[in-house]
Amino acid sequence: MRRNTSDFTDVELLAAFRASGDRSMLGVILERYTLLLLGVCMKYLKDEEAARDMVQQVHLKALTEWEKYPVEYVKSWLYMVARNECLMRLRSSGRVVADIEVVAARLTNEETTFDLLREKESRLDSMEAAIGMLPEQQRDCIERFYLNDQSYRQISESTGYSIKEVKSHLQNGKRNLRIIIEKKEQRDGR
Repeated sequence: MRRNTSDFTDVELLAAFRASGDRSMLGVILERYTLLLLGVCMKYLKDEEAARDMVQQVHLKALTEWEKYPVEYVKSWLYMVARNECLMRLRSSGRVVADIEVVAARLTNEETTFDLLREKESRLDSMEAAIGMLPEQQRDCIERFYLNDQSYRQISESTGYSIKEVKSHLQNGKRNLRIIIEKKEQRDGR
């Protein structure tokens, strides 16, 4: 039985495109993220018609860029393309200068920025350690779902767990991660 392309993950669609050259696979991905792109463009351009035009421009750019570069994380890559295209348009109209000045004013204290980065890195280290403390089934499902971007179905097929078990391991794993991290933060006095 042939699967409907709307059931494919982004990674599967990109692989199918690379194998066959069938651009309709890319169209499925772009359709999937059109509302996200519109939201990003609205955030920067503050004009619905300009944002809709920009989404079309991002679609065209994505279609040409996917053939040139290996893209692994479609959603974040499309976000970045949309943001960069919007910023280029704002720069050309002179509007971005004021926005940059506002952001620069917020980040005048380099020490605060460094502290925030150090805090984020510490949290990531805590998360990694906490994942290692989970029971094997929970750890396996968490890593496959969140770090390897696998679907419930893919996890089920590769581990032998039922879909229901995968969902349960993910739910329990998330809860246990939160508990482990909260206990560590209490011990560390955060």
